[in-house]
Amino acid sequence: MDTSPIRCSWVNQDPEYIAYHDNEWGKPTKDNHRLFEMICLEGQQAGLSWYTILKKRQGYRDLFYRFDPQHIATMNDADIERLMLDARIVRHKAKIKAIIANAQAYLEMAEKGEDFSTFIWGFVNHQPIVNHWKQSSQVPAETELSKDLSKALKKRGFKFVGSITCYAFMQATGMINDHLVDCYRFK
Repeated sequence: MDTSPIRCSWVNQDPEYIAYHDNEWGKPTKDNHRLFEMICLEGQQAGLSWYTILKKRQGYRDLFYRFDPQHIATMNDADIERLMLDARIVRHKAKIKAIIANAQAYLEMAEKGEDFSTFIWGFVNHQPIVNHWKQSSQVPAETELSKDLSKALKKRGFKFVGSITCYAFMQATGMINDHLVDCYRFK
């Protein structure tokens, strides 16, 4: 008899993916550094699967200074060319440039006294939205809220932050609880 807990249907059998689902996805975080990392990684997912990015996450952390915006913001064309040769990440020039632009936008917000976490969580009134989906087919790819977040981030200079990316970001960081109701992590 299988005694493993019921999980969301998108999780495969890879232990790393299971650990991500069980310990990270949908867990509310208000940590600025973690939020910055996740908005950058979700943007890398565009046109790909999260599983692909998760398998390369350590490479991104190693090559992008553990997602320290201060260091990333100083990266230049030579750094971009070097990164384009490194198979530890997705070698897509616009996506690499997006991480740099996002670091610059993040720092500009901070210089203006705008806390990233407070800004992001303001879209959900600083409390997670809890959905009660029974099937993965019910979970939307985007919402009006993710469209609003996307527009606000783009206005501040962030890149690769479309509304679908923003919805995935909101799910991943626990702003929205989209664990299926029968998933053991729902509560």
